[in-house]
Amino acid sequence: MHRHIEWDDPGSASVSKLFTNDHHDHAKIGNGDILSARYQGKIVRVEVEAYREEDAVSIAKVVAILDSQGHRLKGLENLNLGDLVRLPDDKRAFEKREDND
Repeated sequence: MHRHIEWDDPGSASVSKLFTNDHHDHAKIGNGDILSARYQGKIVRVEVEAYREEDAVSIAKVVAILDSQGHRLKGLENLNLGDLVRLPDDKRAFEKREDND
């Protein structure tokens, strides 16, 4: 059974918003894909185990949780590595690109 998570709004990092006006076919989500979302201000990476196209939801396992400095965490209050979660497409987020100055 998957864990219900109230994902953070991805705001300007929203994958869905970027592709709203894109008339080209972007990649389909498949098993093994790594997706990102935000939860409690942290970056959460998940590995897709199943994708429900009719609901636009990925069922995925949490494989990484990172704080704002990129440090890996083992878990948060309601989310831990290995948890199975539902990630709706509208909550998917791009990760910030770090500048190497």
